[in-house]
Amino acid sequence: NYAMGSRELQDIRVQIRDLGPINPNAIEDYARISSRAAEMTTQRDDLQKAKEDLEILIADILSSMKVVFSEKFTQINENFGKIFKELFGGGKAEISLTEGDIMECGIEISAEPPGKKLQNMMQLSGGEKALTAIALLFAIQSLKPSPFCLLDEIEAALDESNVGRFAQYLHNLTEGTQFIVI
Repeated sequence: NYAMGSRELQDIRVQIRDLGPINPNAIEDYARISSRAAEMTTQRDDLQKAKEDLEILIADILSSMKVVFSEKFTQINENFGKIFKELFGGGKAEISLTEGDIMECGIEISAEPPGKKLQNMMQLSGGEKALTAIALLFAIQSLKPSPFCLLDEIEAALDESNVGRFAQYLHNLTEGTQFIVI
């Protein structure tokens, strides 16, 4: 059974020759490459775990941001309505979110000065737009009042009676904030 024919022996020699030159460092090379492959696999697994952890963290942060944004938006809306009434001597105003994801949707501003029908802010006169924008600015600022505020020609589009209301409202805020009005 162990006797091989010359043809078989020749085929085996050809196969051995086709294997190429002998690498005397093959065992060490294999150990080095195997170790490097294990390190890289560990690094890949660590990176994959870090990616998953970051995705969970981002989802948690976005969820928290949505809650906080919703709460603050509601507060701004309430303040906006109050400040609008005070600046206009009546009427009502509100801000609302358009359709879609709360973090990406738009904001609509509706204002109804005393004696006028509720309308989009773009349909108001220049002075009404300015006073509405001032009300919204102060509604946002009232969440966390800053100790110092610079207002550059904020009242430029207001008529004399609205300038008086604006000045009175601004005077009421000077206890907690210093204002410079240009």
